[in-house]
Amino acid sequence: MGLIDWLRALVGKPRQVRRNVSTIAATSGAAPAEQTEEIVQTEPQPMKPLHRRLTFRDARLLPKPKRKSGQFTWPRLKKKRYMQADEACRLFSTALRTRDRSIRDLATDKAQLSRYGLPVWHTEQDIAAALALTPKQLQHYSIHRCRETSPHYVAFAVPKRGGGHRIIHAPKRRLKAIQRKLNELLVEMLPISSYAHGFVKGRSIATNAKSHVGKAVVLKFDLKDCFPSIHFGRVRGLLIALGYGYPVAATLAVLMTEAPRQPVEVDGRLYHVPTGPRVCVQGAPTSPGLCNAVLVRMDRRLGGLARKYGFAYSRYADDLTFSGNDTAAVRPLLGIVPRIVQEEGFTINSGKTQIRRRGRRQRVTGVIVNECAGLSRRERRRLRAAIHNQQRHGAEGKSRRRLGGKLAYLKMLNPTQAGPLIAAFRSA
Repeated sequence: MGLIDWLRALVGKPRQVRRNVSTIAATSGAAPAEQTEEIVQTEPQPMKPLHRRLTFRDARLLPKPKRKSGQFTWPRLKKKRYMQADEACRLFSTALRTRDRSIRDLATDKAQLSRYGLPVWHTEQDIAAALALTPKQLQHYSIHRCRETSPHYVAFAVPKRGGGHRIIHAPKRRLKAIQRKLNELLVEMLPISSYAHGFVKGRSIATNAKSHVGKAVVLKFDLKDCFPSIHFGRVRGLLIALGYGYPVAATLAVLMTEAPRQPVEVDGRLYHVPTGPRVCVQGAPTSPGLCNAVLVRMDRRLGGLARKYGFAYSRYADDLTFSGNDTAAVRPLLGIVPRIVQEEGFTINSGKTQIRRRGRRQRVTGVIVNECAGLSRRERRRLRAAIHNQQRHGAEGKSRRRLGGKLAYLKMLNPTQAGPLIAAFRSA
């Protein structure tokens, strides 16, 4: 738009809008139309929708006309390049892109990472150096491919005790070493709640059951598909919230997640194609720690709910346990807990919800908590019979080591129950 046209549009009548009609097909058998352009009539009303959009659109938003050959133009400034094309394609691909494009400009927050005690990584090169890898080696594992000729995980099924199968994705040797290093440097340092007892140093099923001993009622819930519910976006969002920049968070999230894949043969070659989003998988060393970190807010909400009704709350992996002496609180808890869990992006497995009152056996993660934490009478009788069998037949080797491990487990739960059995075992 020239200066004169701009002034005319500003103080005078708006510039006449023209549209190209040269491409409009002529009627069959008629000669091509000689008119190639027409003025859009703004009066009388009403106008066609297309004409209305053309009339009221700012002329500066219209496509610029092509420059005439030989016309002088000022040279354009060279645009600053922030990343290579292949890196942009990887970070903003269909599988890894984000709807909120503003987060991609976030830089690493060094002060916040230091407050959490997390390693400060500004770029992928920093991650590679911390893992003793070259950038090329890191990208071999941190790129999400829509088809893999050789996947980084080996998937197999393990039968469940209650029926069905559990799919395990075991990372191959090199990737497992990288994930173990990441678990040591990063995942174990992530903030978790005091209610989490699974996969935490210094905590165990004994500490998880301790707060539920001698209560009138024990209420147990189970999270359905806990690890697969933690998808790539949640892991990346967690890392960004803790202070990492977008490229670093995306790279780390790819390293610690995997998509379910289906083998497909094309032209005699086998490819492994993803059939769903990348998620935390059972078998990766980093999945339990990420689960505890993602569930921090849910733990705090459920812990506050338990305190409101005078109950105790703890979580071991995907097992949620509430206990208290007010049996009237069971009904509201049965309605509120699934709603909170659903709001946090998870689902309760309704088939595994249990209510155990004082008159029945109360078991929390395999530990009896009716009067004191320990094993049931039946299990202690079996241990006593095994020790007696060793005294009579003098069995050695693997069976004795297995029995010693069971006694050590009982000692961790309840040293009083384990004392006489350990003494008899040593004299055998």
